[in-house]
Amino acid sequence: MEYVEFLLAGRTFRFETGKVAKQASGSALVRYGDTVVFAANVHGEEKPDAGFLSLTVDYREKMYAAGKYPGGYFKREGRPTTQEILVMRLIDRPIRPLFPKGYLNEEVITSIVLSYDQENEPDVLAVNAASCALLLSGVPFAGPLGCVRVGRIGNHFVLNPTRTQLKSSSLDLIVCGTQDKVVMIEGESNELPPQAFIEAVRFAMEPLKTLVNAQQRLAEKVKIHPVEYALTEKDETLINELEKEYKEKIRENHFLKGKFARRNGLNSLFEKILEERKVEDEETKNSLKKAFDEIERRVMREAILKEGRRADGRSPKELRPLDVEVGILPRTHGSAMFIKGETQALVTVTLGTLTDAQLIDGLPPEYFKKFMLHYNFHGFSVGETWVATGPKRREIGHGALAERALSFVLPDEENFPYTIRIVSDILESDGSTSMATVCGGTLSLMDAGVPLKRPVGGVSIGLVMENDKWTTLSDICGLEDHLGDMDFKIASTEMGITAVQLDIKLPGISLDVIETAMNQAVENNKEIVTKILSLSGLSSPRQSVSIYAPKIAQISVDPEKIGMVIGSQGRTIKKIQSDSGATVEIEENGKVLISGPTEEAIERAKSAIQAIVADVEIGNLYAAAKVTEIKSFGVLLEIAPGREGMCHISELSDGYIRNIEDFVKVGDYIPVKVIGFDDMERPRLSRRLALKELGKPEEWKVEVRQERQQENKKVPNNRRPLERPRKPYPETEDKN
Repeated sequence: MEYVEFLLAGRTFRFETGKVAKQASGSALVRYGDTVVFAANVHGEEKPDAGFLSLTVDYREKMYAAGKYPGGYFKREGRPTTQEILVMRLIDRPIRPLFPKGYLNEEVITSIVLSYDQENEPDVLAVNAASCALLLSGVPFAGPLGCVRVGRIGNHFVLNPTRTQLKSSSLDLIVCGTQDKVVMIEGESNELPPQAFIEAVRFAMEPLKTLVNAQQRLAEKVKIHPVEYALTEKDETLINELEKEYKEKIRENHFLKGKFARRNGLNSLFEKILEERKVEDEETKNSLKKAFDEIERRVMREAILKEGRRADGRSPKELRPLDVEVGILPRTHGSAMFIKGETQALVTVTLGTLTDAQLIDGLPPEYFKKFMLHYNFHGFSVGETWVATGPKRREIGHGALAERALSFVLPDEENFPYTIRIVSDILESDGSTSMATVCGGTLSLMDAGVPLKRPVGGVSIGLVMENDKWTTLSDICGLEDHLGDMDFKIASTEMGITAVQLDIKLPGISLDVIETAMNQAVENNKEIVTKILSLSGLSSPRQSVSIYAPKIAQISVDPEKIGMVIGSQGRTIKKIQSDSGATVEIEENGKVLISGPTEEAIERAKSAIQAIVADVEIGNLYAAAKVTEIKSFGVLLEIAPGREGMCHISELSDGYIRNIEDFVKVGDYIPVKVIGFDDMERPRLSRRLALKELGKPEEWKVEVRQERQQENKKVPNNRRPLERPRKPYPETEDKN
């Protein structure tokens, strides 16, 4: 067993190999604090038919690592969670560009979290462990690479912040790189300016070197057996031959307007080449297609670097035409269509209550997630026949990026206590669909009446680099993503950046490229936000939520009185919900969310809860006390679940009441006021005084008078009691 230890951000970081998984091509254990992550790589055979590097990454978080049981009925880890899939992508994206072009062997990286201390996050450790395992396996890997997390607390950057520190950090940025180049960036921030991001990446460069040097020192202690491999080389002779004859025709079709026009034109030209050369066997056809695609790649890059001209005729910093429409679906809570060039995203918002929040159960303590964004990519969006059977890793990654971009501008729960779900369905695709989701998500949230702090725009910046000459491209289309060198997605508001994701096809890029791309994206996003607000007609979010959205009110109660609201075996809260028609959800901190179909239902439940937790005092007014029992001398009323009082017949009305049941029945609600307490400390209530305080007329008094008049009219004259004549007072004799 060999290992290398060193201090990183004041904690011991350890690379270790040779103790476990000795039958793998290469394996490593990484420990940081008490978090331990394992990674192994297995080198496989060449797969020439694949046409690309066959790299598979599998990352799993074992629940035993945190001393927990898996949730659910089956007490065993199952399919990958969303978090695991995101870390798989985090490992794959910086490693893939470090393999040489034309390397087609199969490589499988497996990473497992063995121990988690609840503070040191395992995701960055998994990237370092995978890099070390690849280095030790002897494959042609242009690494090693390091991976660190950068936080920002106050105005100071923090290296590898703990989970506790991240709660107060305005930045969560993961940076992967080699000795002097950046290979991948993934992160989010609370609207930090571009320069702060650049400084954060620069801050990460030195610890990245430390991690790279440590892996190299470990490799020097271990005998590495380089694997034998062959690279698939380009057929330069065939490329030059086709270039002389067909380059100009390829160039003509390359600049045709529209994705399908270019594709159809180039396909027709290729079919013509096959006919002219009378090609029949598949091997020759495949060789010609690779040469043909390489010529198109060179044509595109040459036009951009020398002429500043892109396939659709735009300049490097120019955006595609935009179009938007909001409120297009009648029954959704919010909807928007965002169109940019030939990319089209339909984005909807659904507002829900606390019961709609998603329970996240993983290695950290479980919690409820009240904002989620789901991204769906359909085969028809690119004119292909495949049918989606579930979200792929790419869809989960794009959705997570858009979710991070919008999360920082959402209102606080105290001001908007809804659970929010955004769904983005990609209906057409020609690049930048995740950023189209960000823009469409902004509009759909505004259409739903969600009071956003600021609108968010998103754009993808591309790169074409040949030797020392390079150009960044705004709002790249699918062709520029496929044939270019970079896909740098950046979302921002007018105040700063909210989310970034950098993927490259080169072994690394400099800070100059990153800085140029970030500044370019921020300016593009300001233009995008201005245009979409103008086109949609929404200068601000709608004043109220949809009539189809649930109505929600929020109150707070003393946490010690939660038991009173719930009642024995939940009887009290069930009764409140049954009587009011509203749903009541109580959190441990005393926050109470009341949701229902109408404002009246919410108000009824709210009054009931406030009545329960409030102290009953003389002068308290209850607008809706429920009649539970009628007696000859008065009415028994429930002023709150479990709290009753008596309203004497004399306090029901200013008028005379012969029969109480003629005016009120069990189950009715009447207003009452507390006027005292009886010997058993039960409240004495008054309806007549409550009406006077509320300023309402005394209708019972009028009804009683009218009823007595009607009764008098119904009595026949012959049965009416005779009025006895009054006897005159006896005359008094004046004795004087």
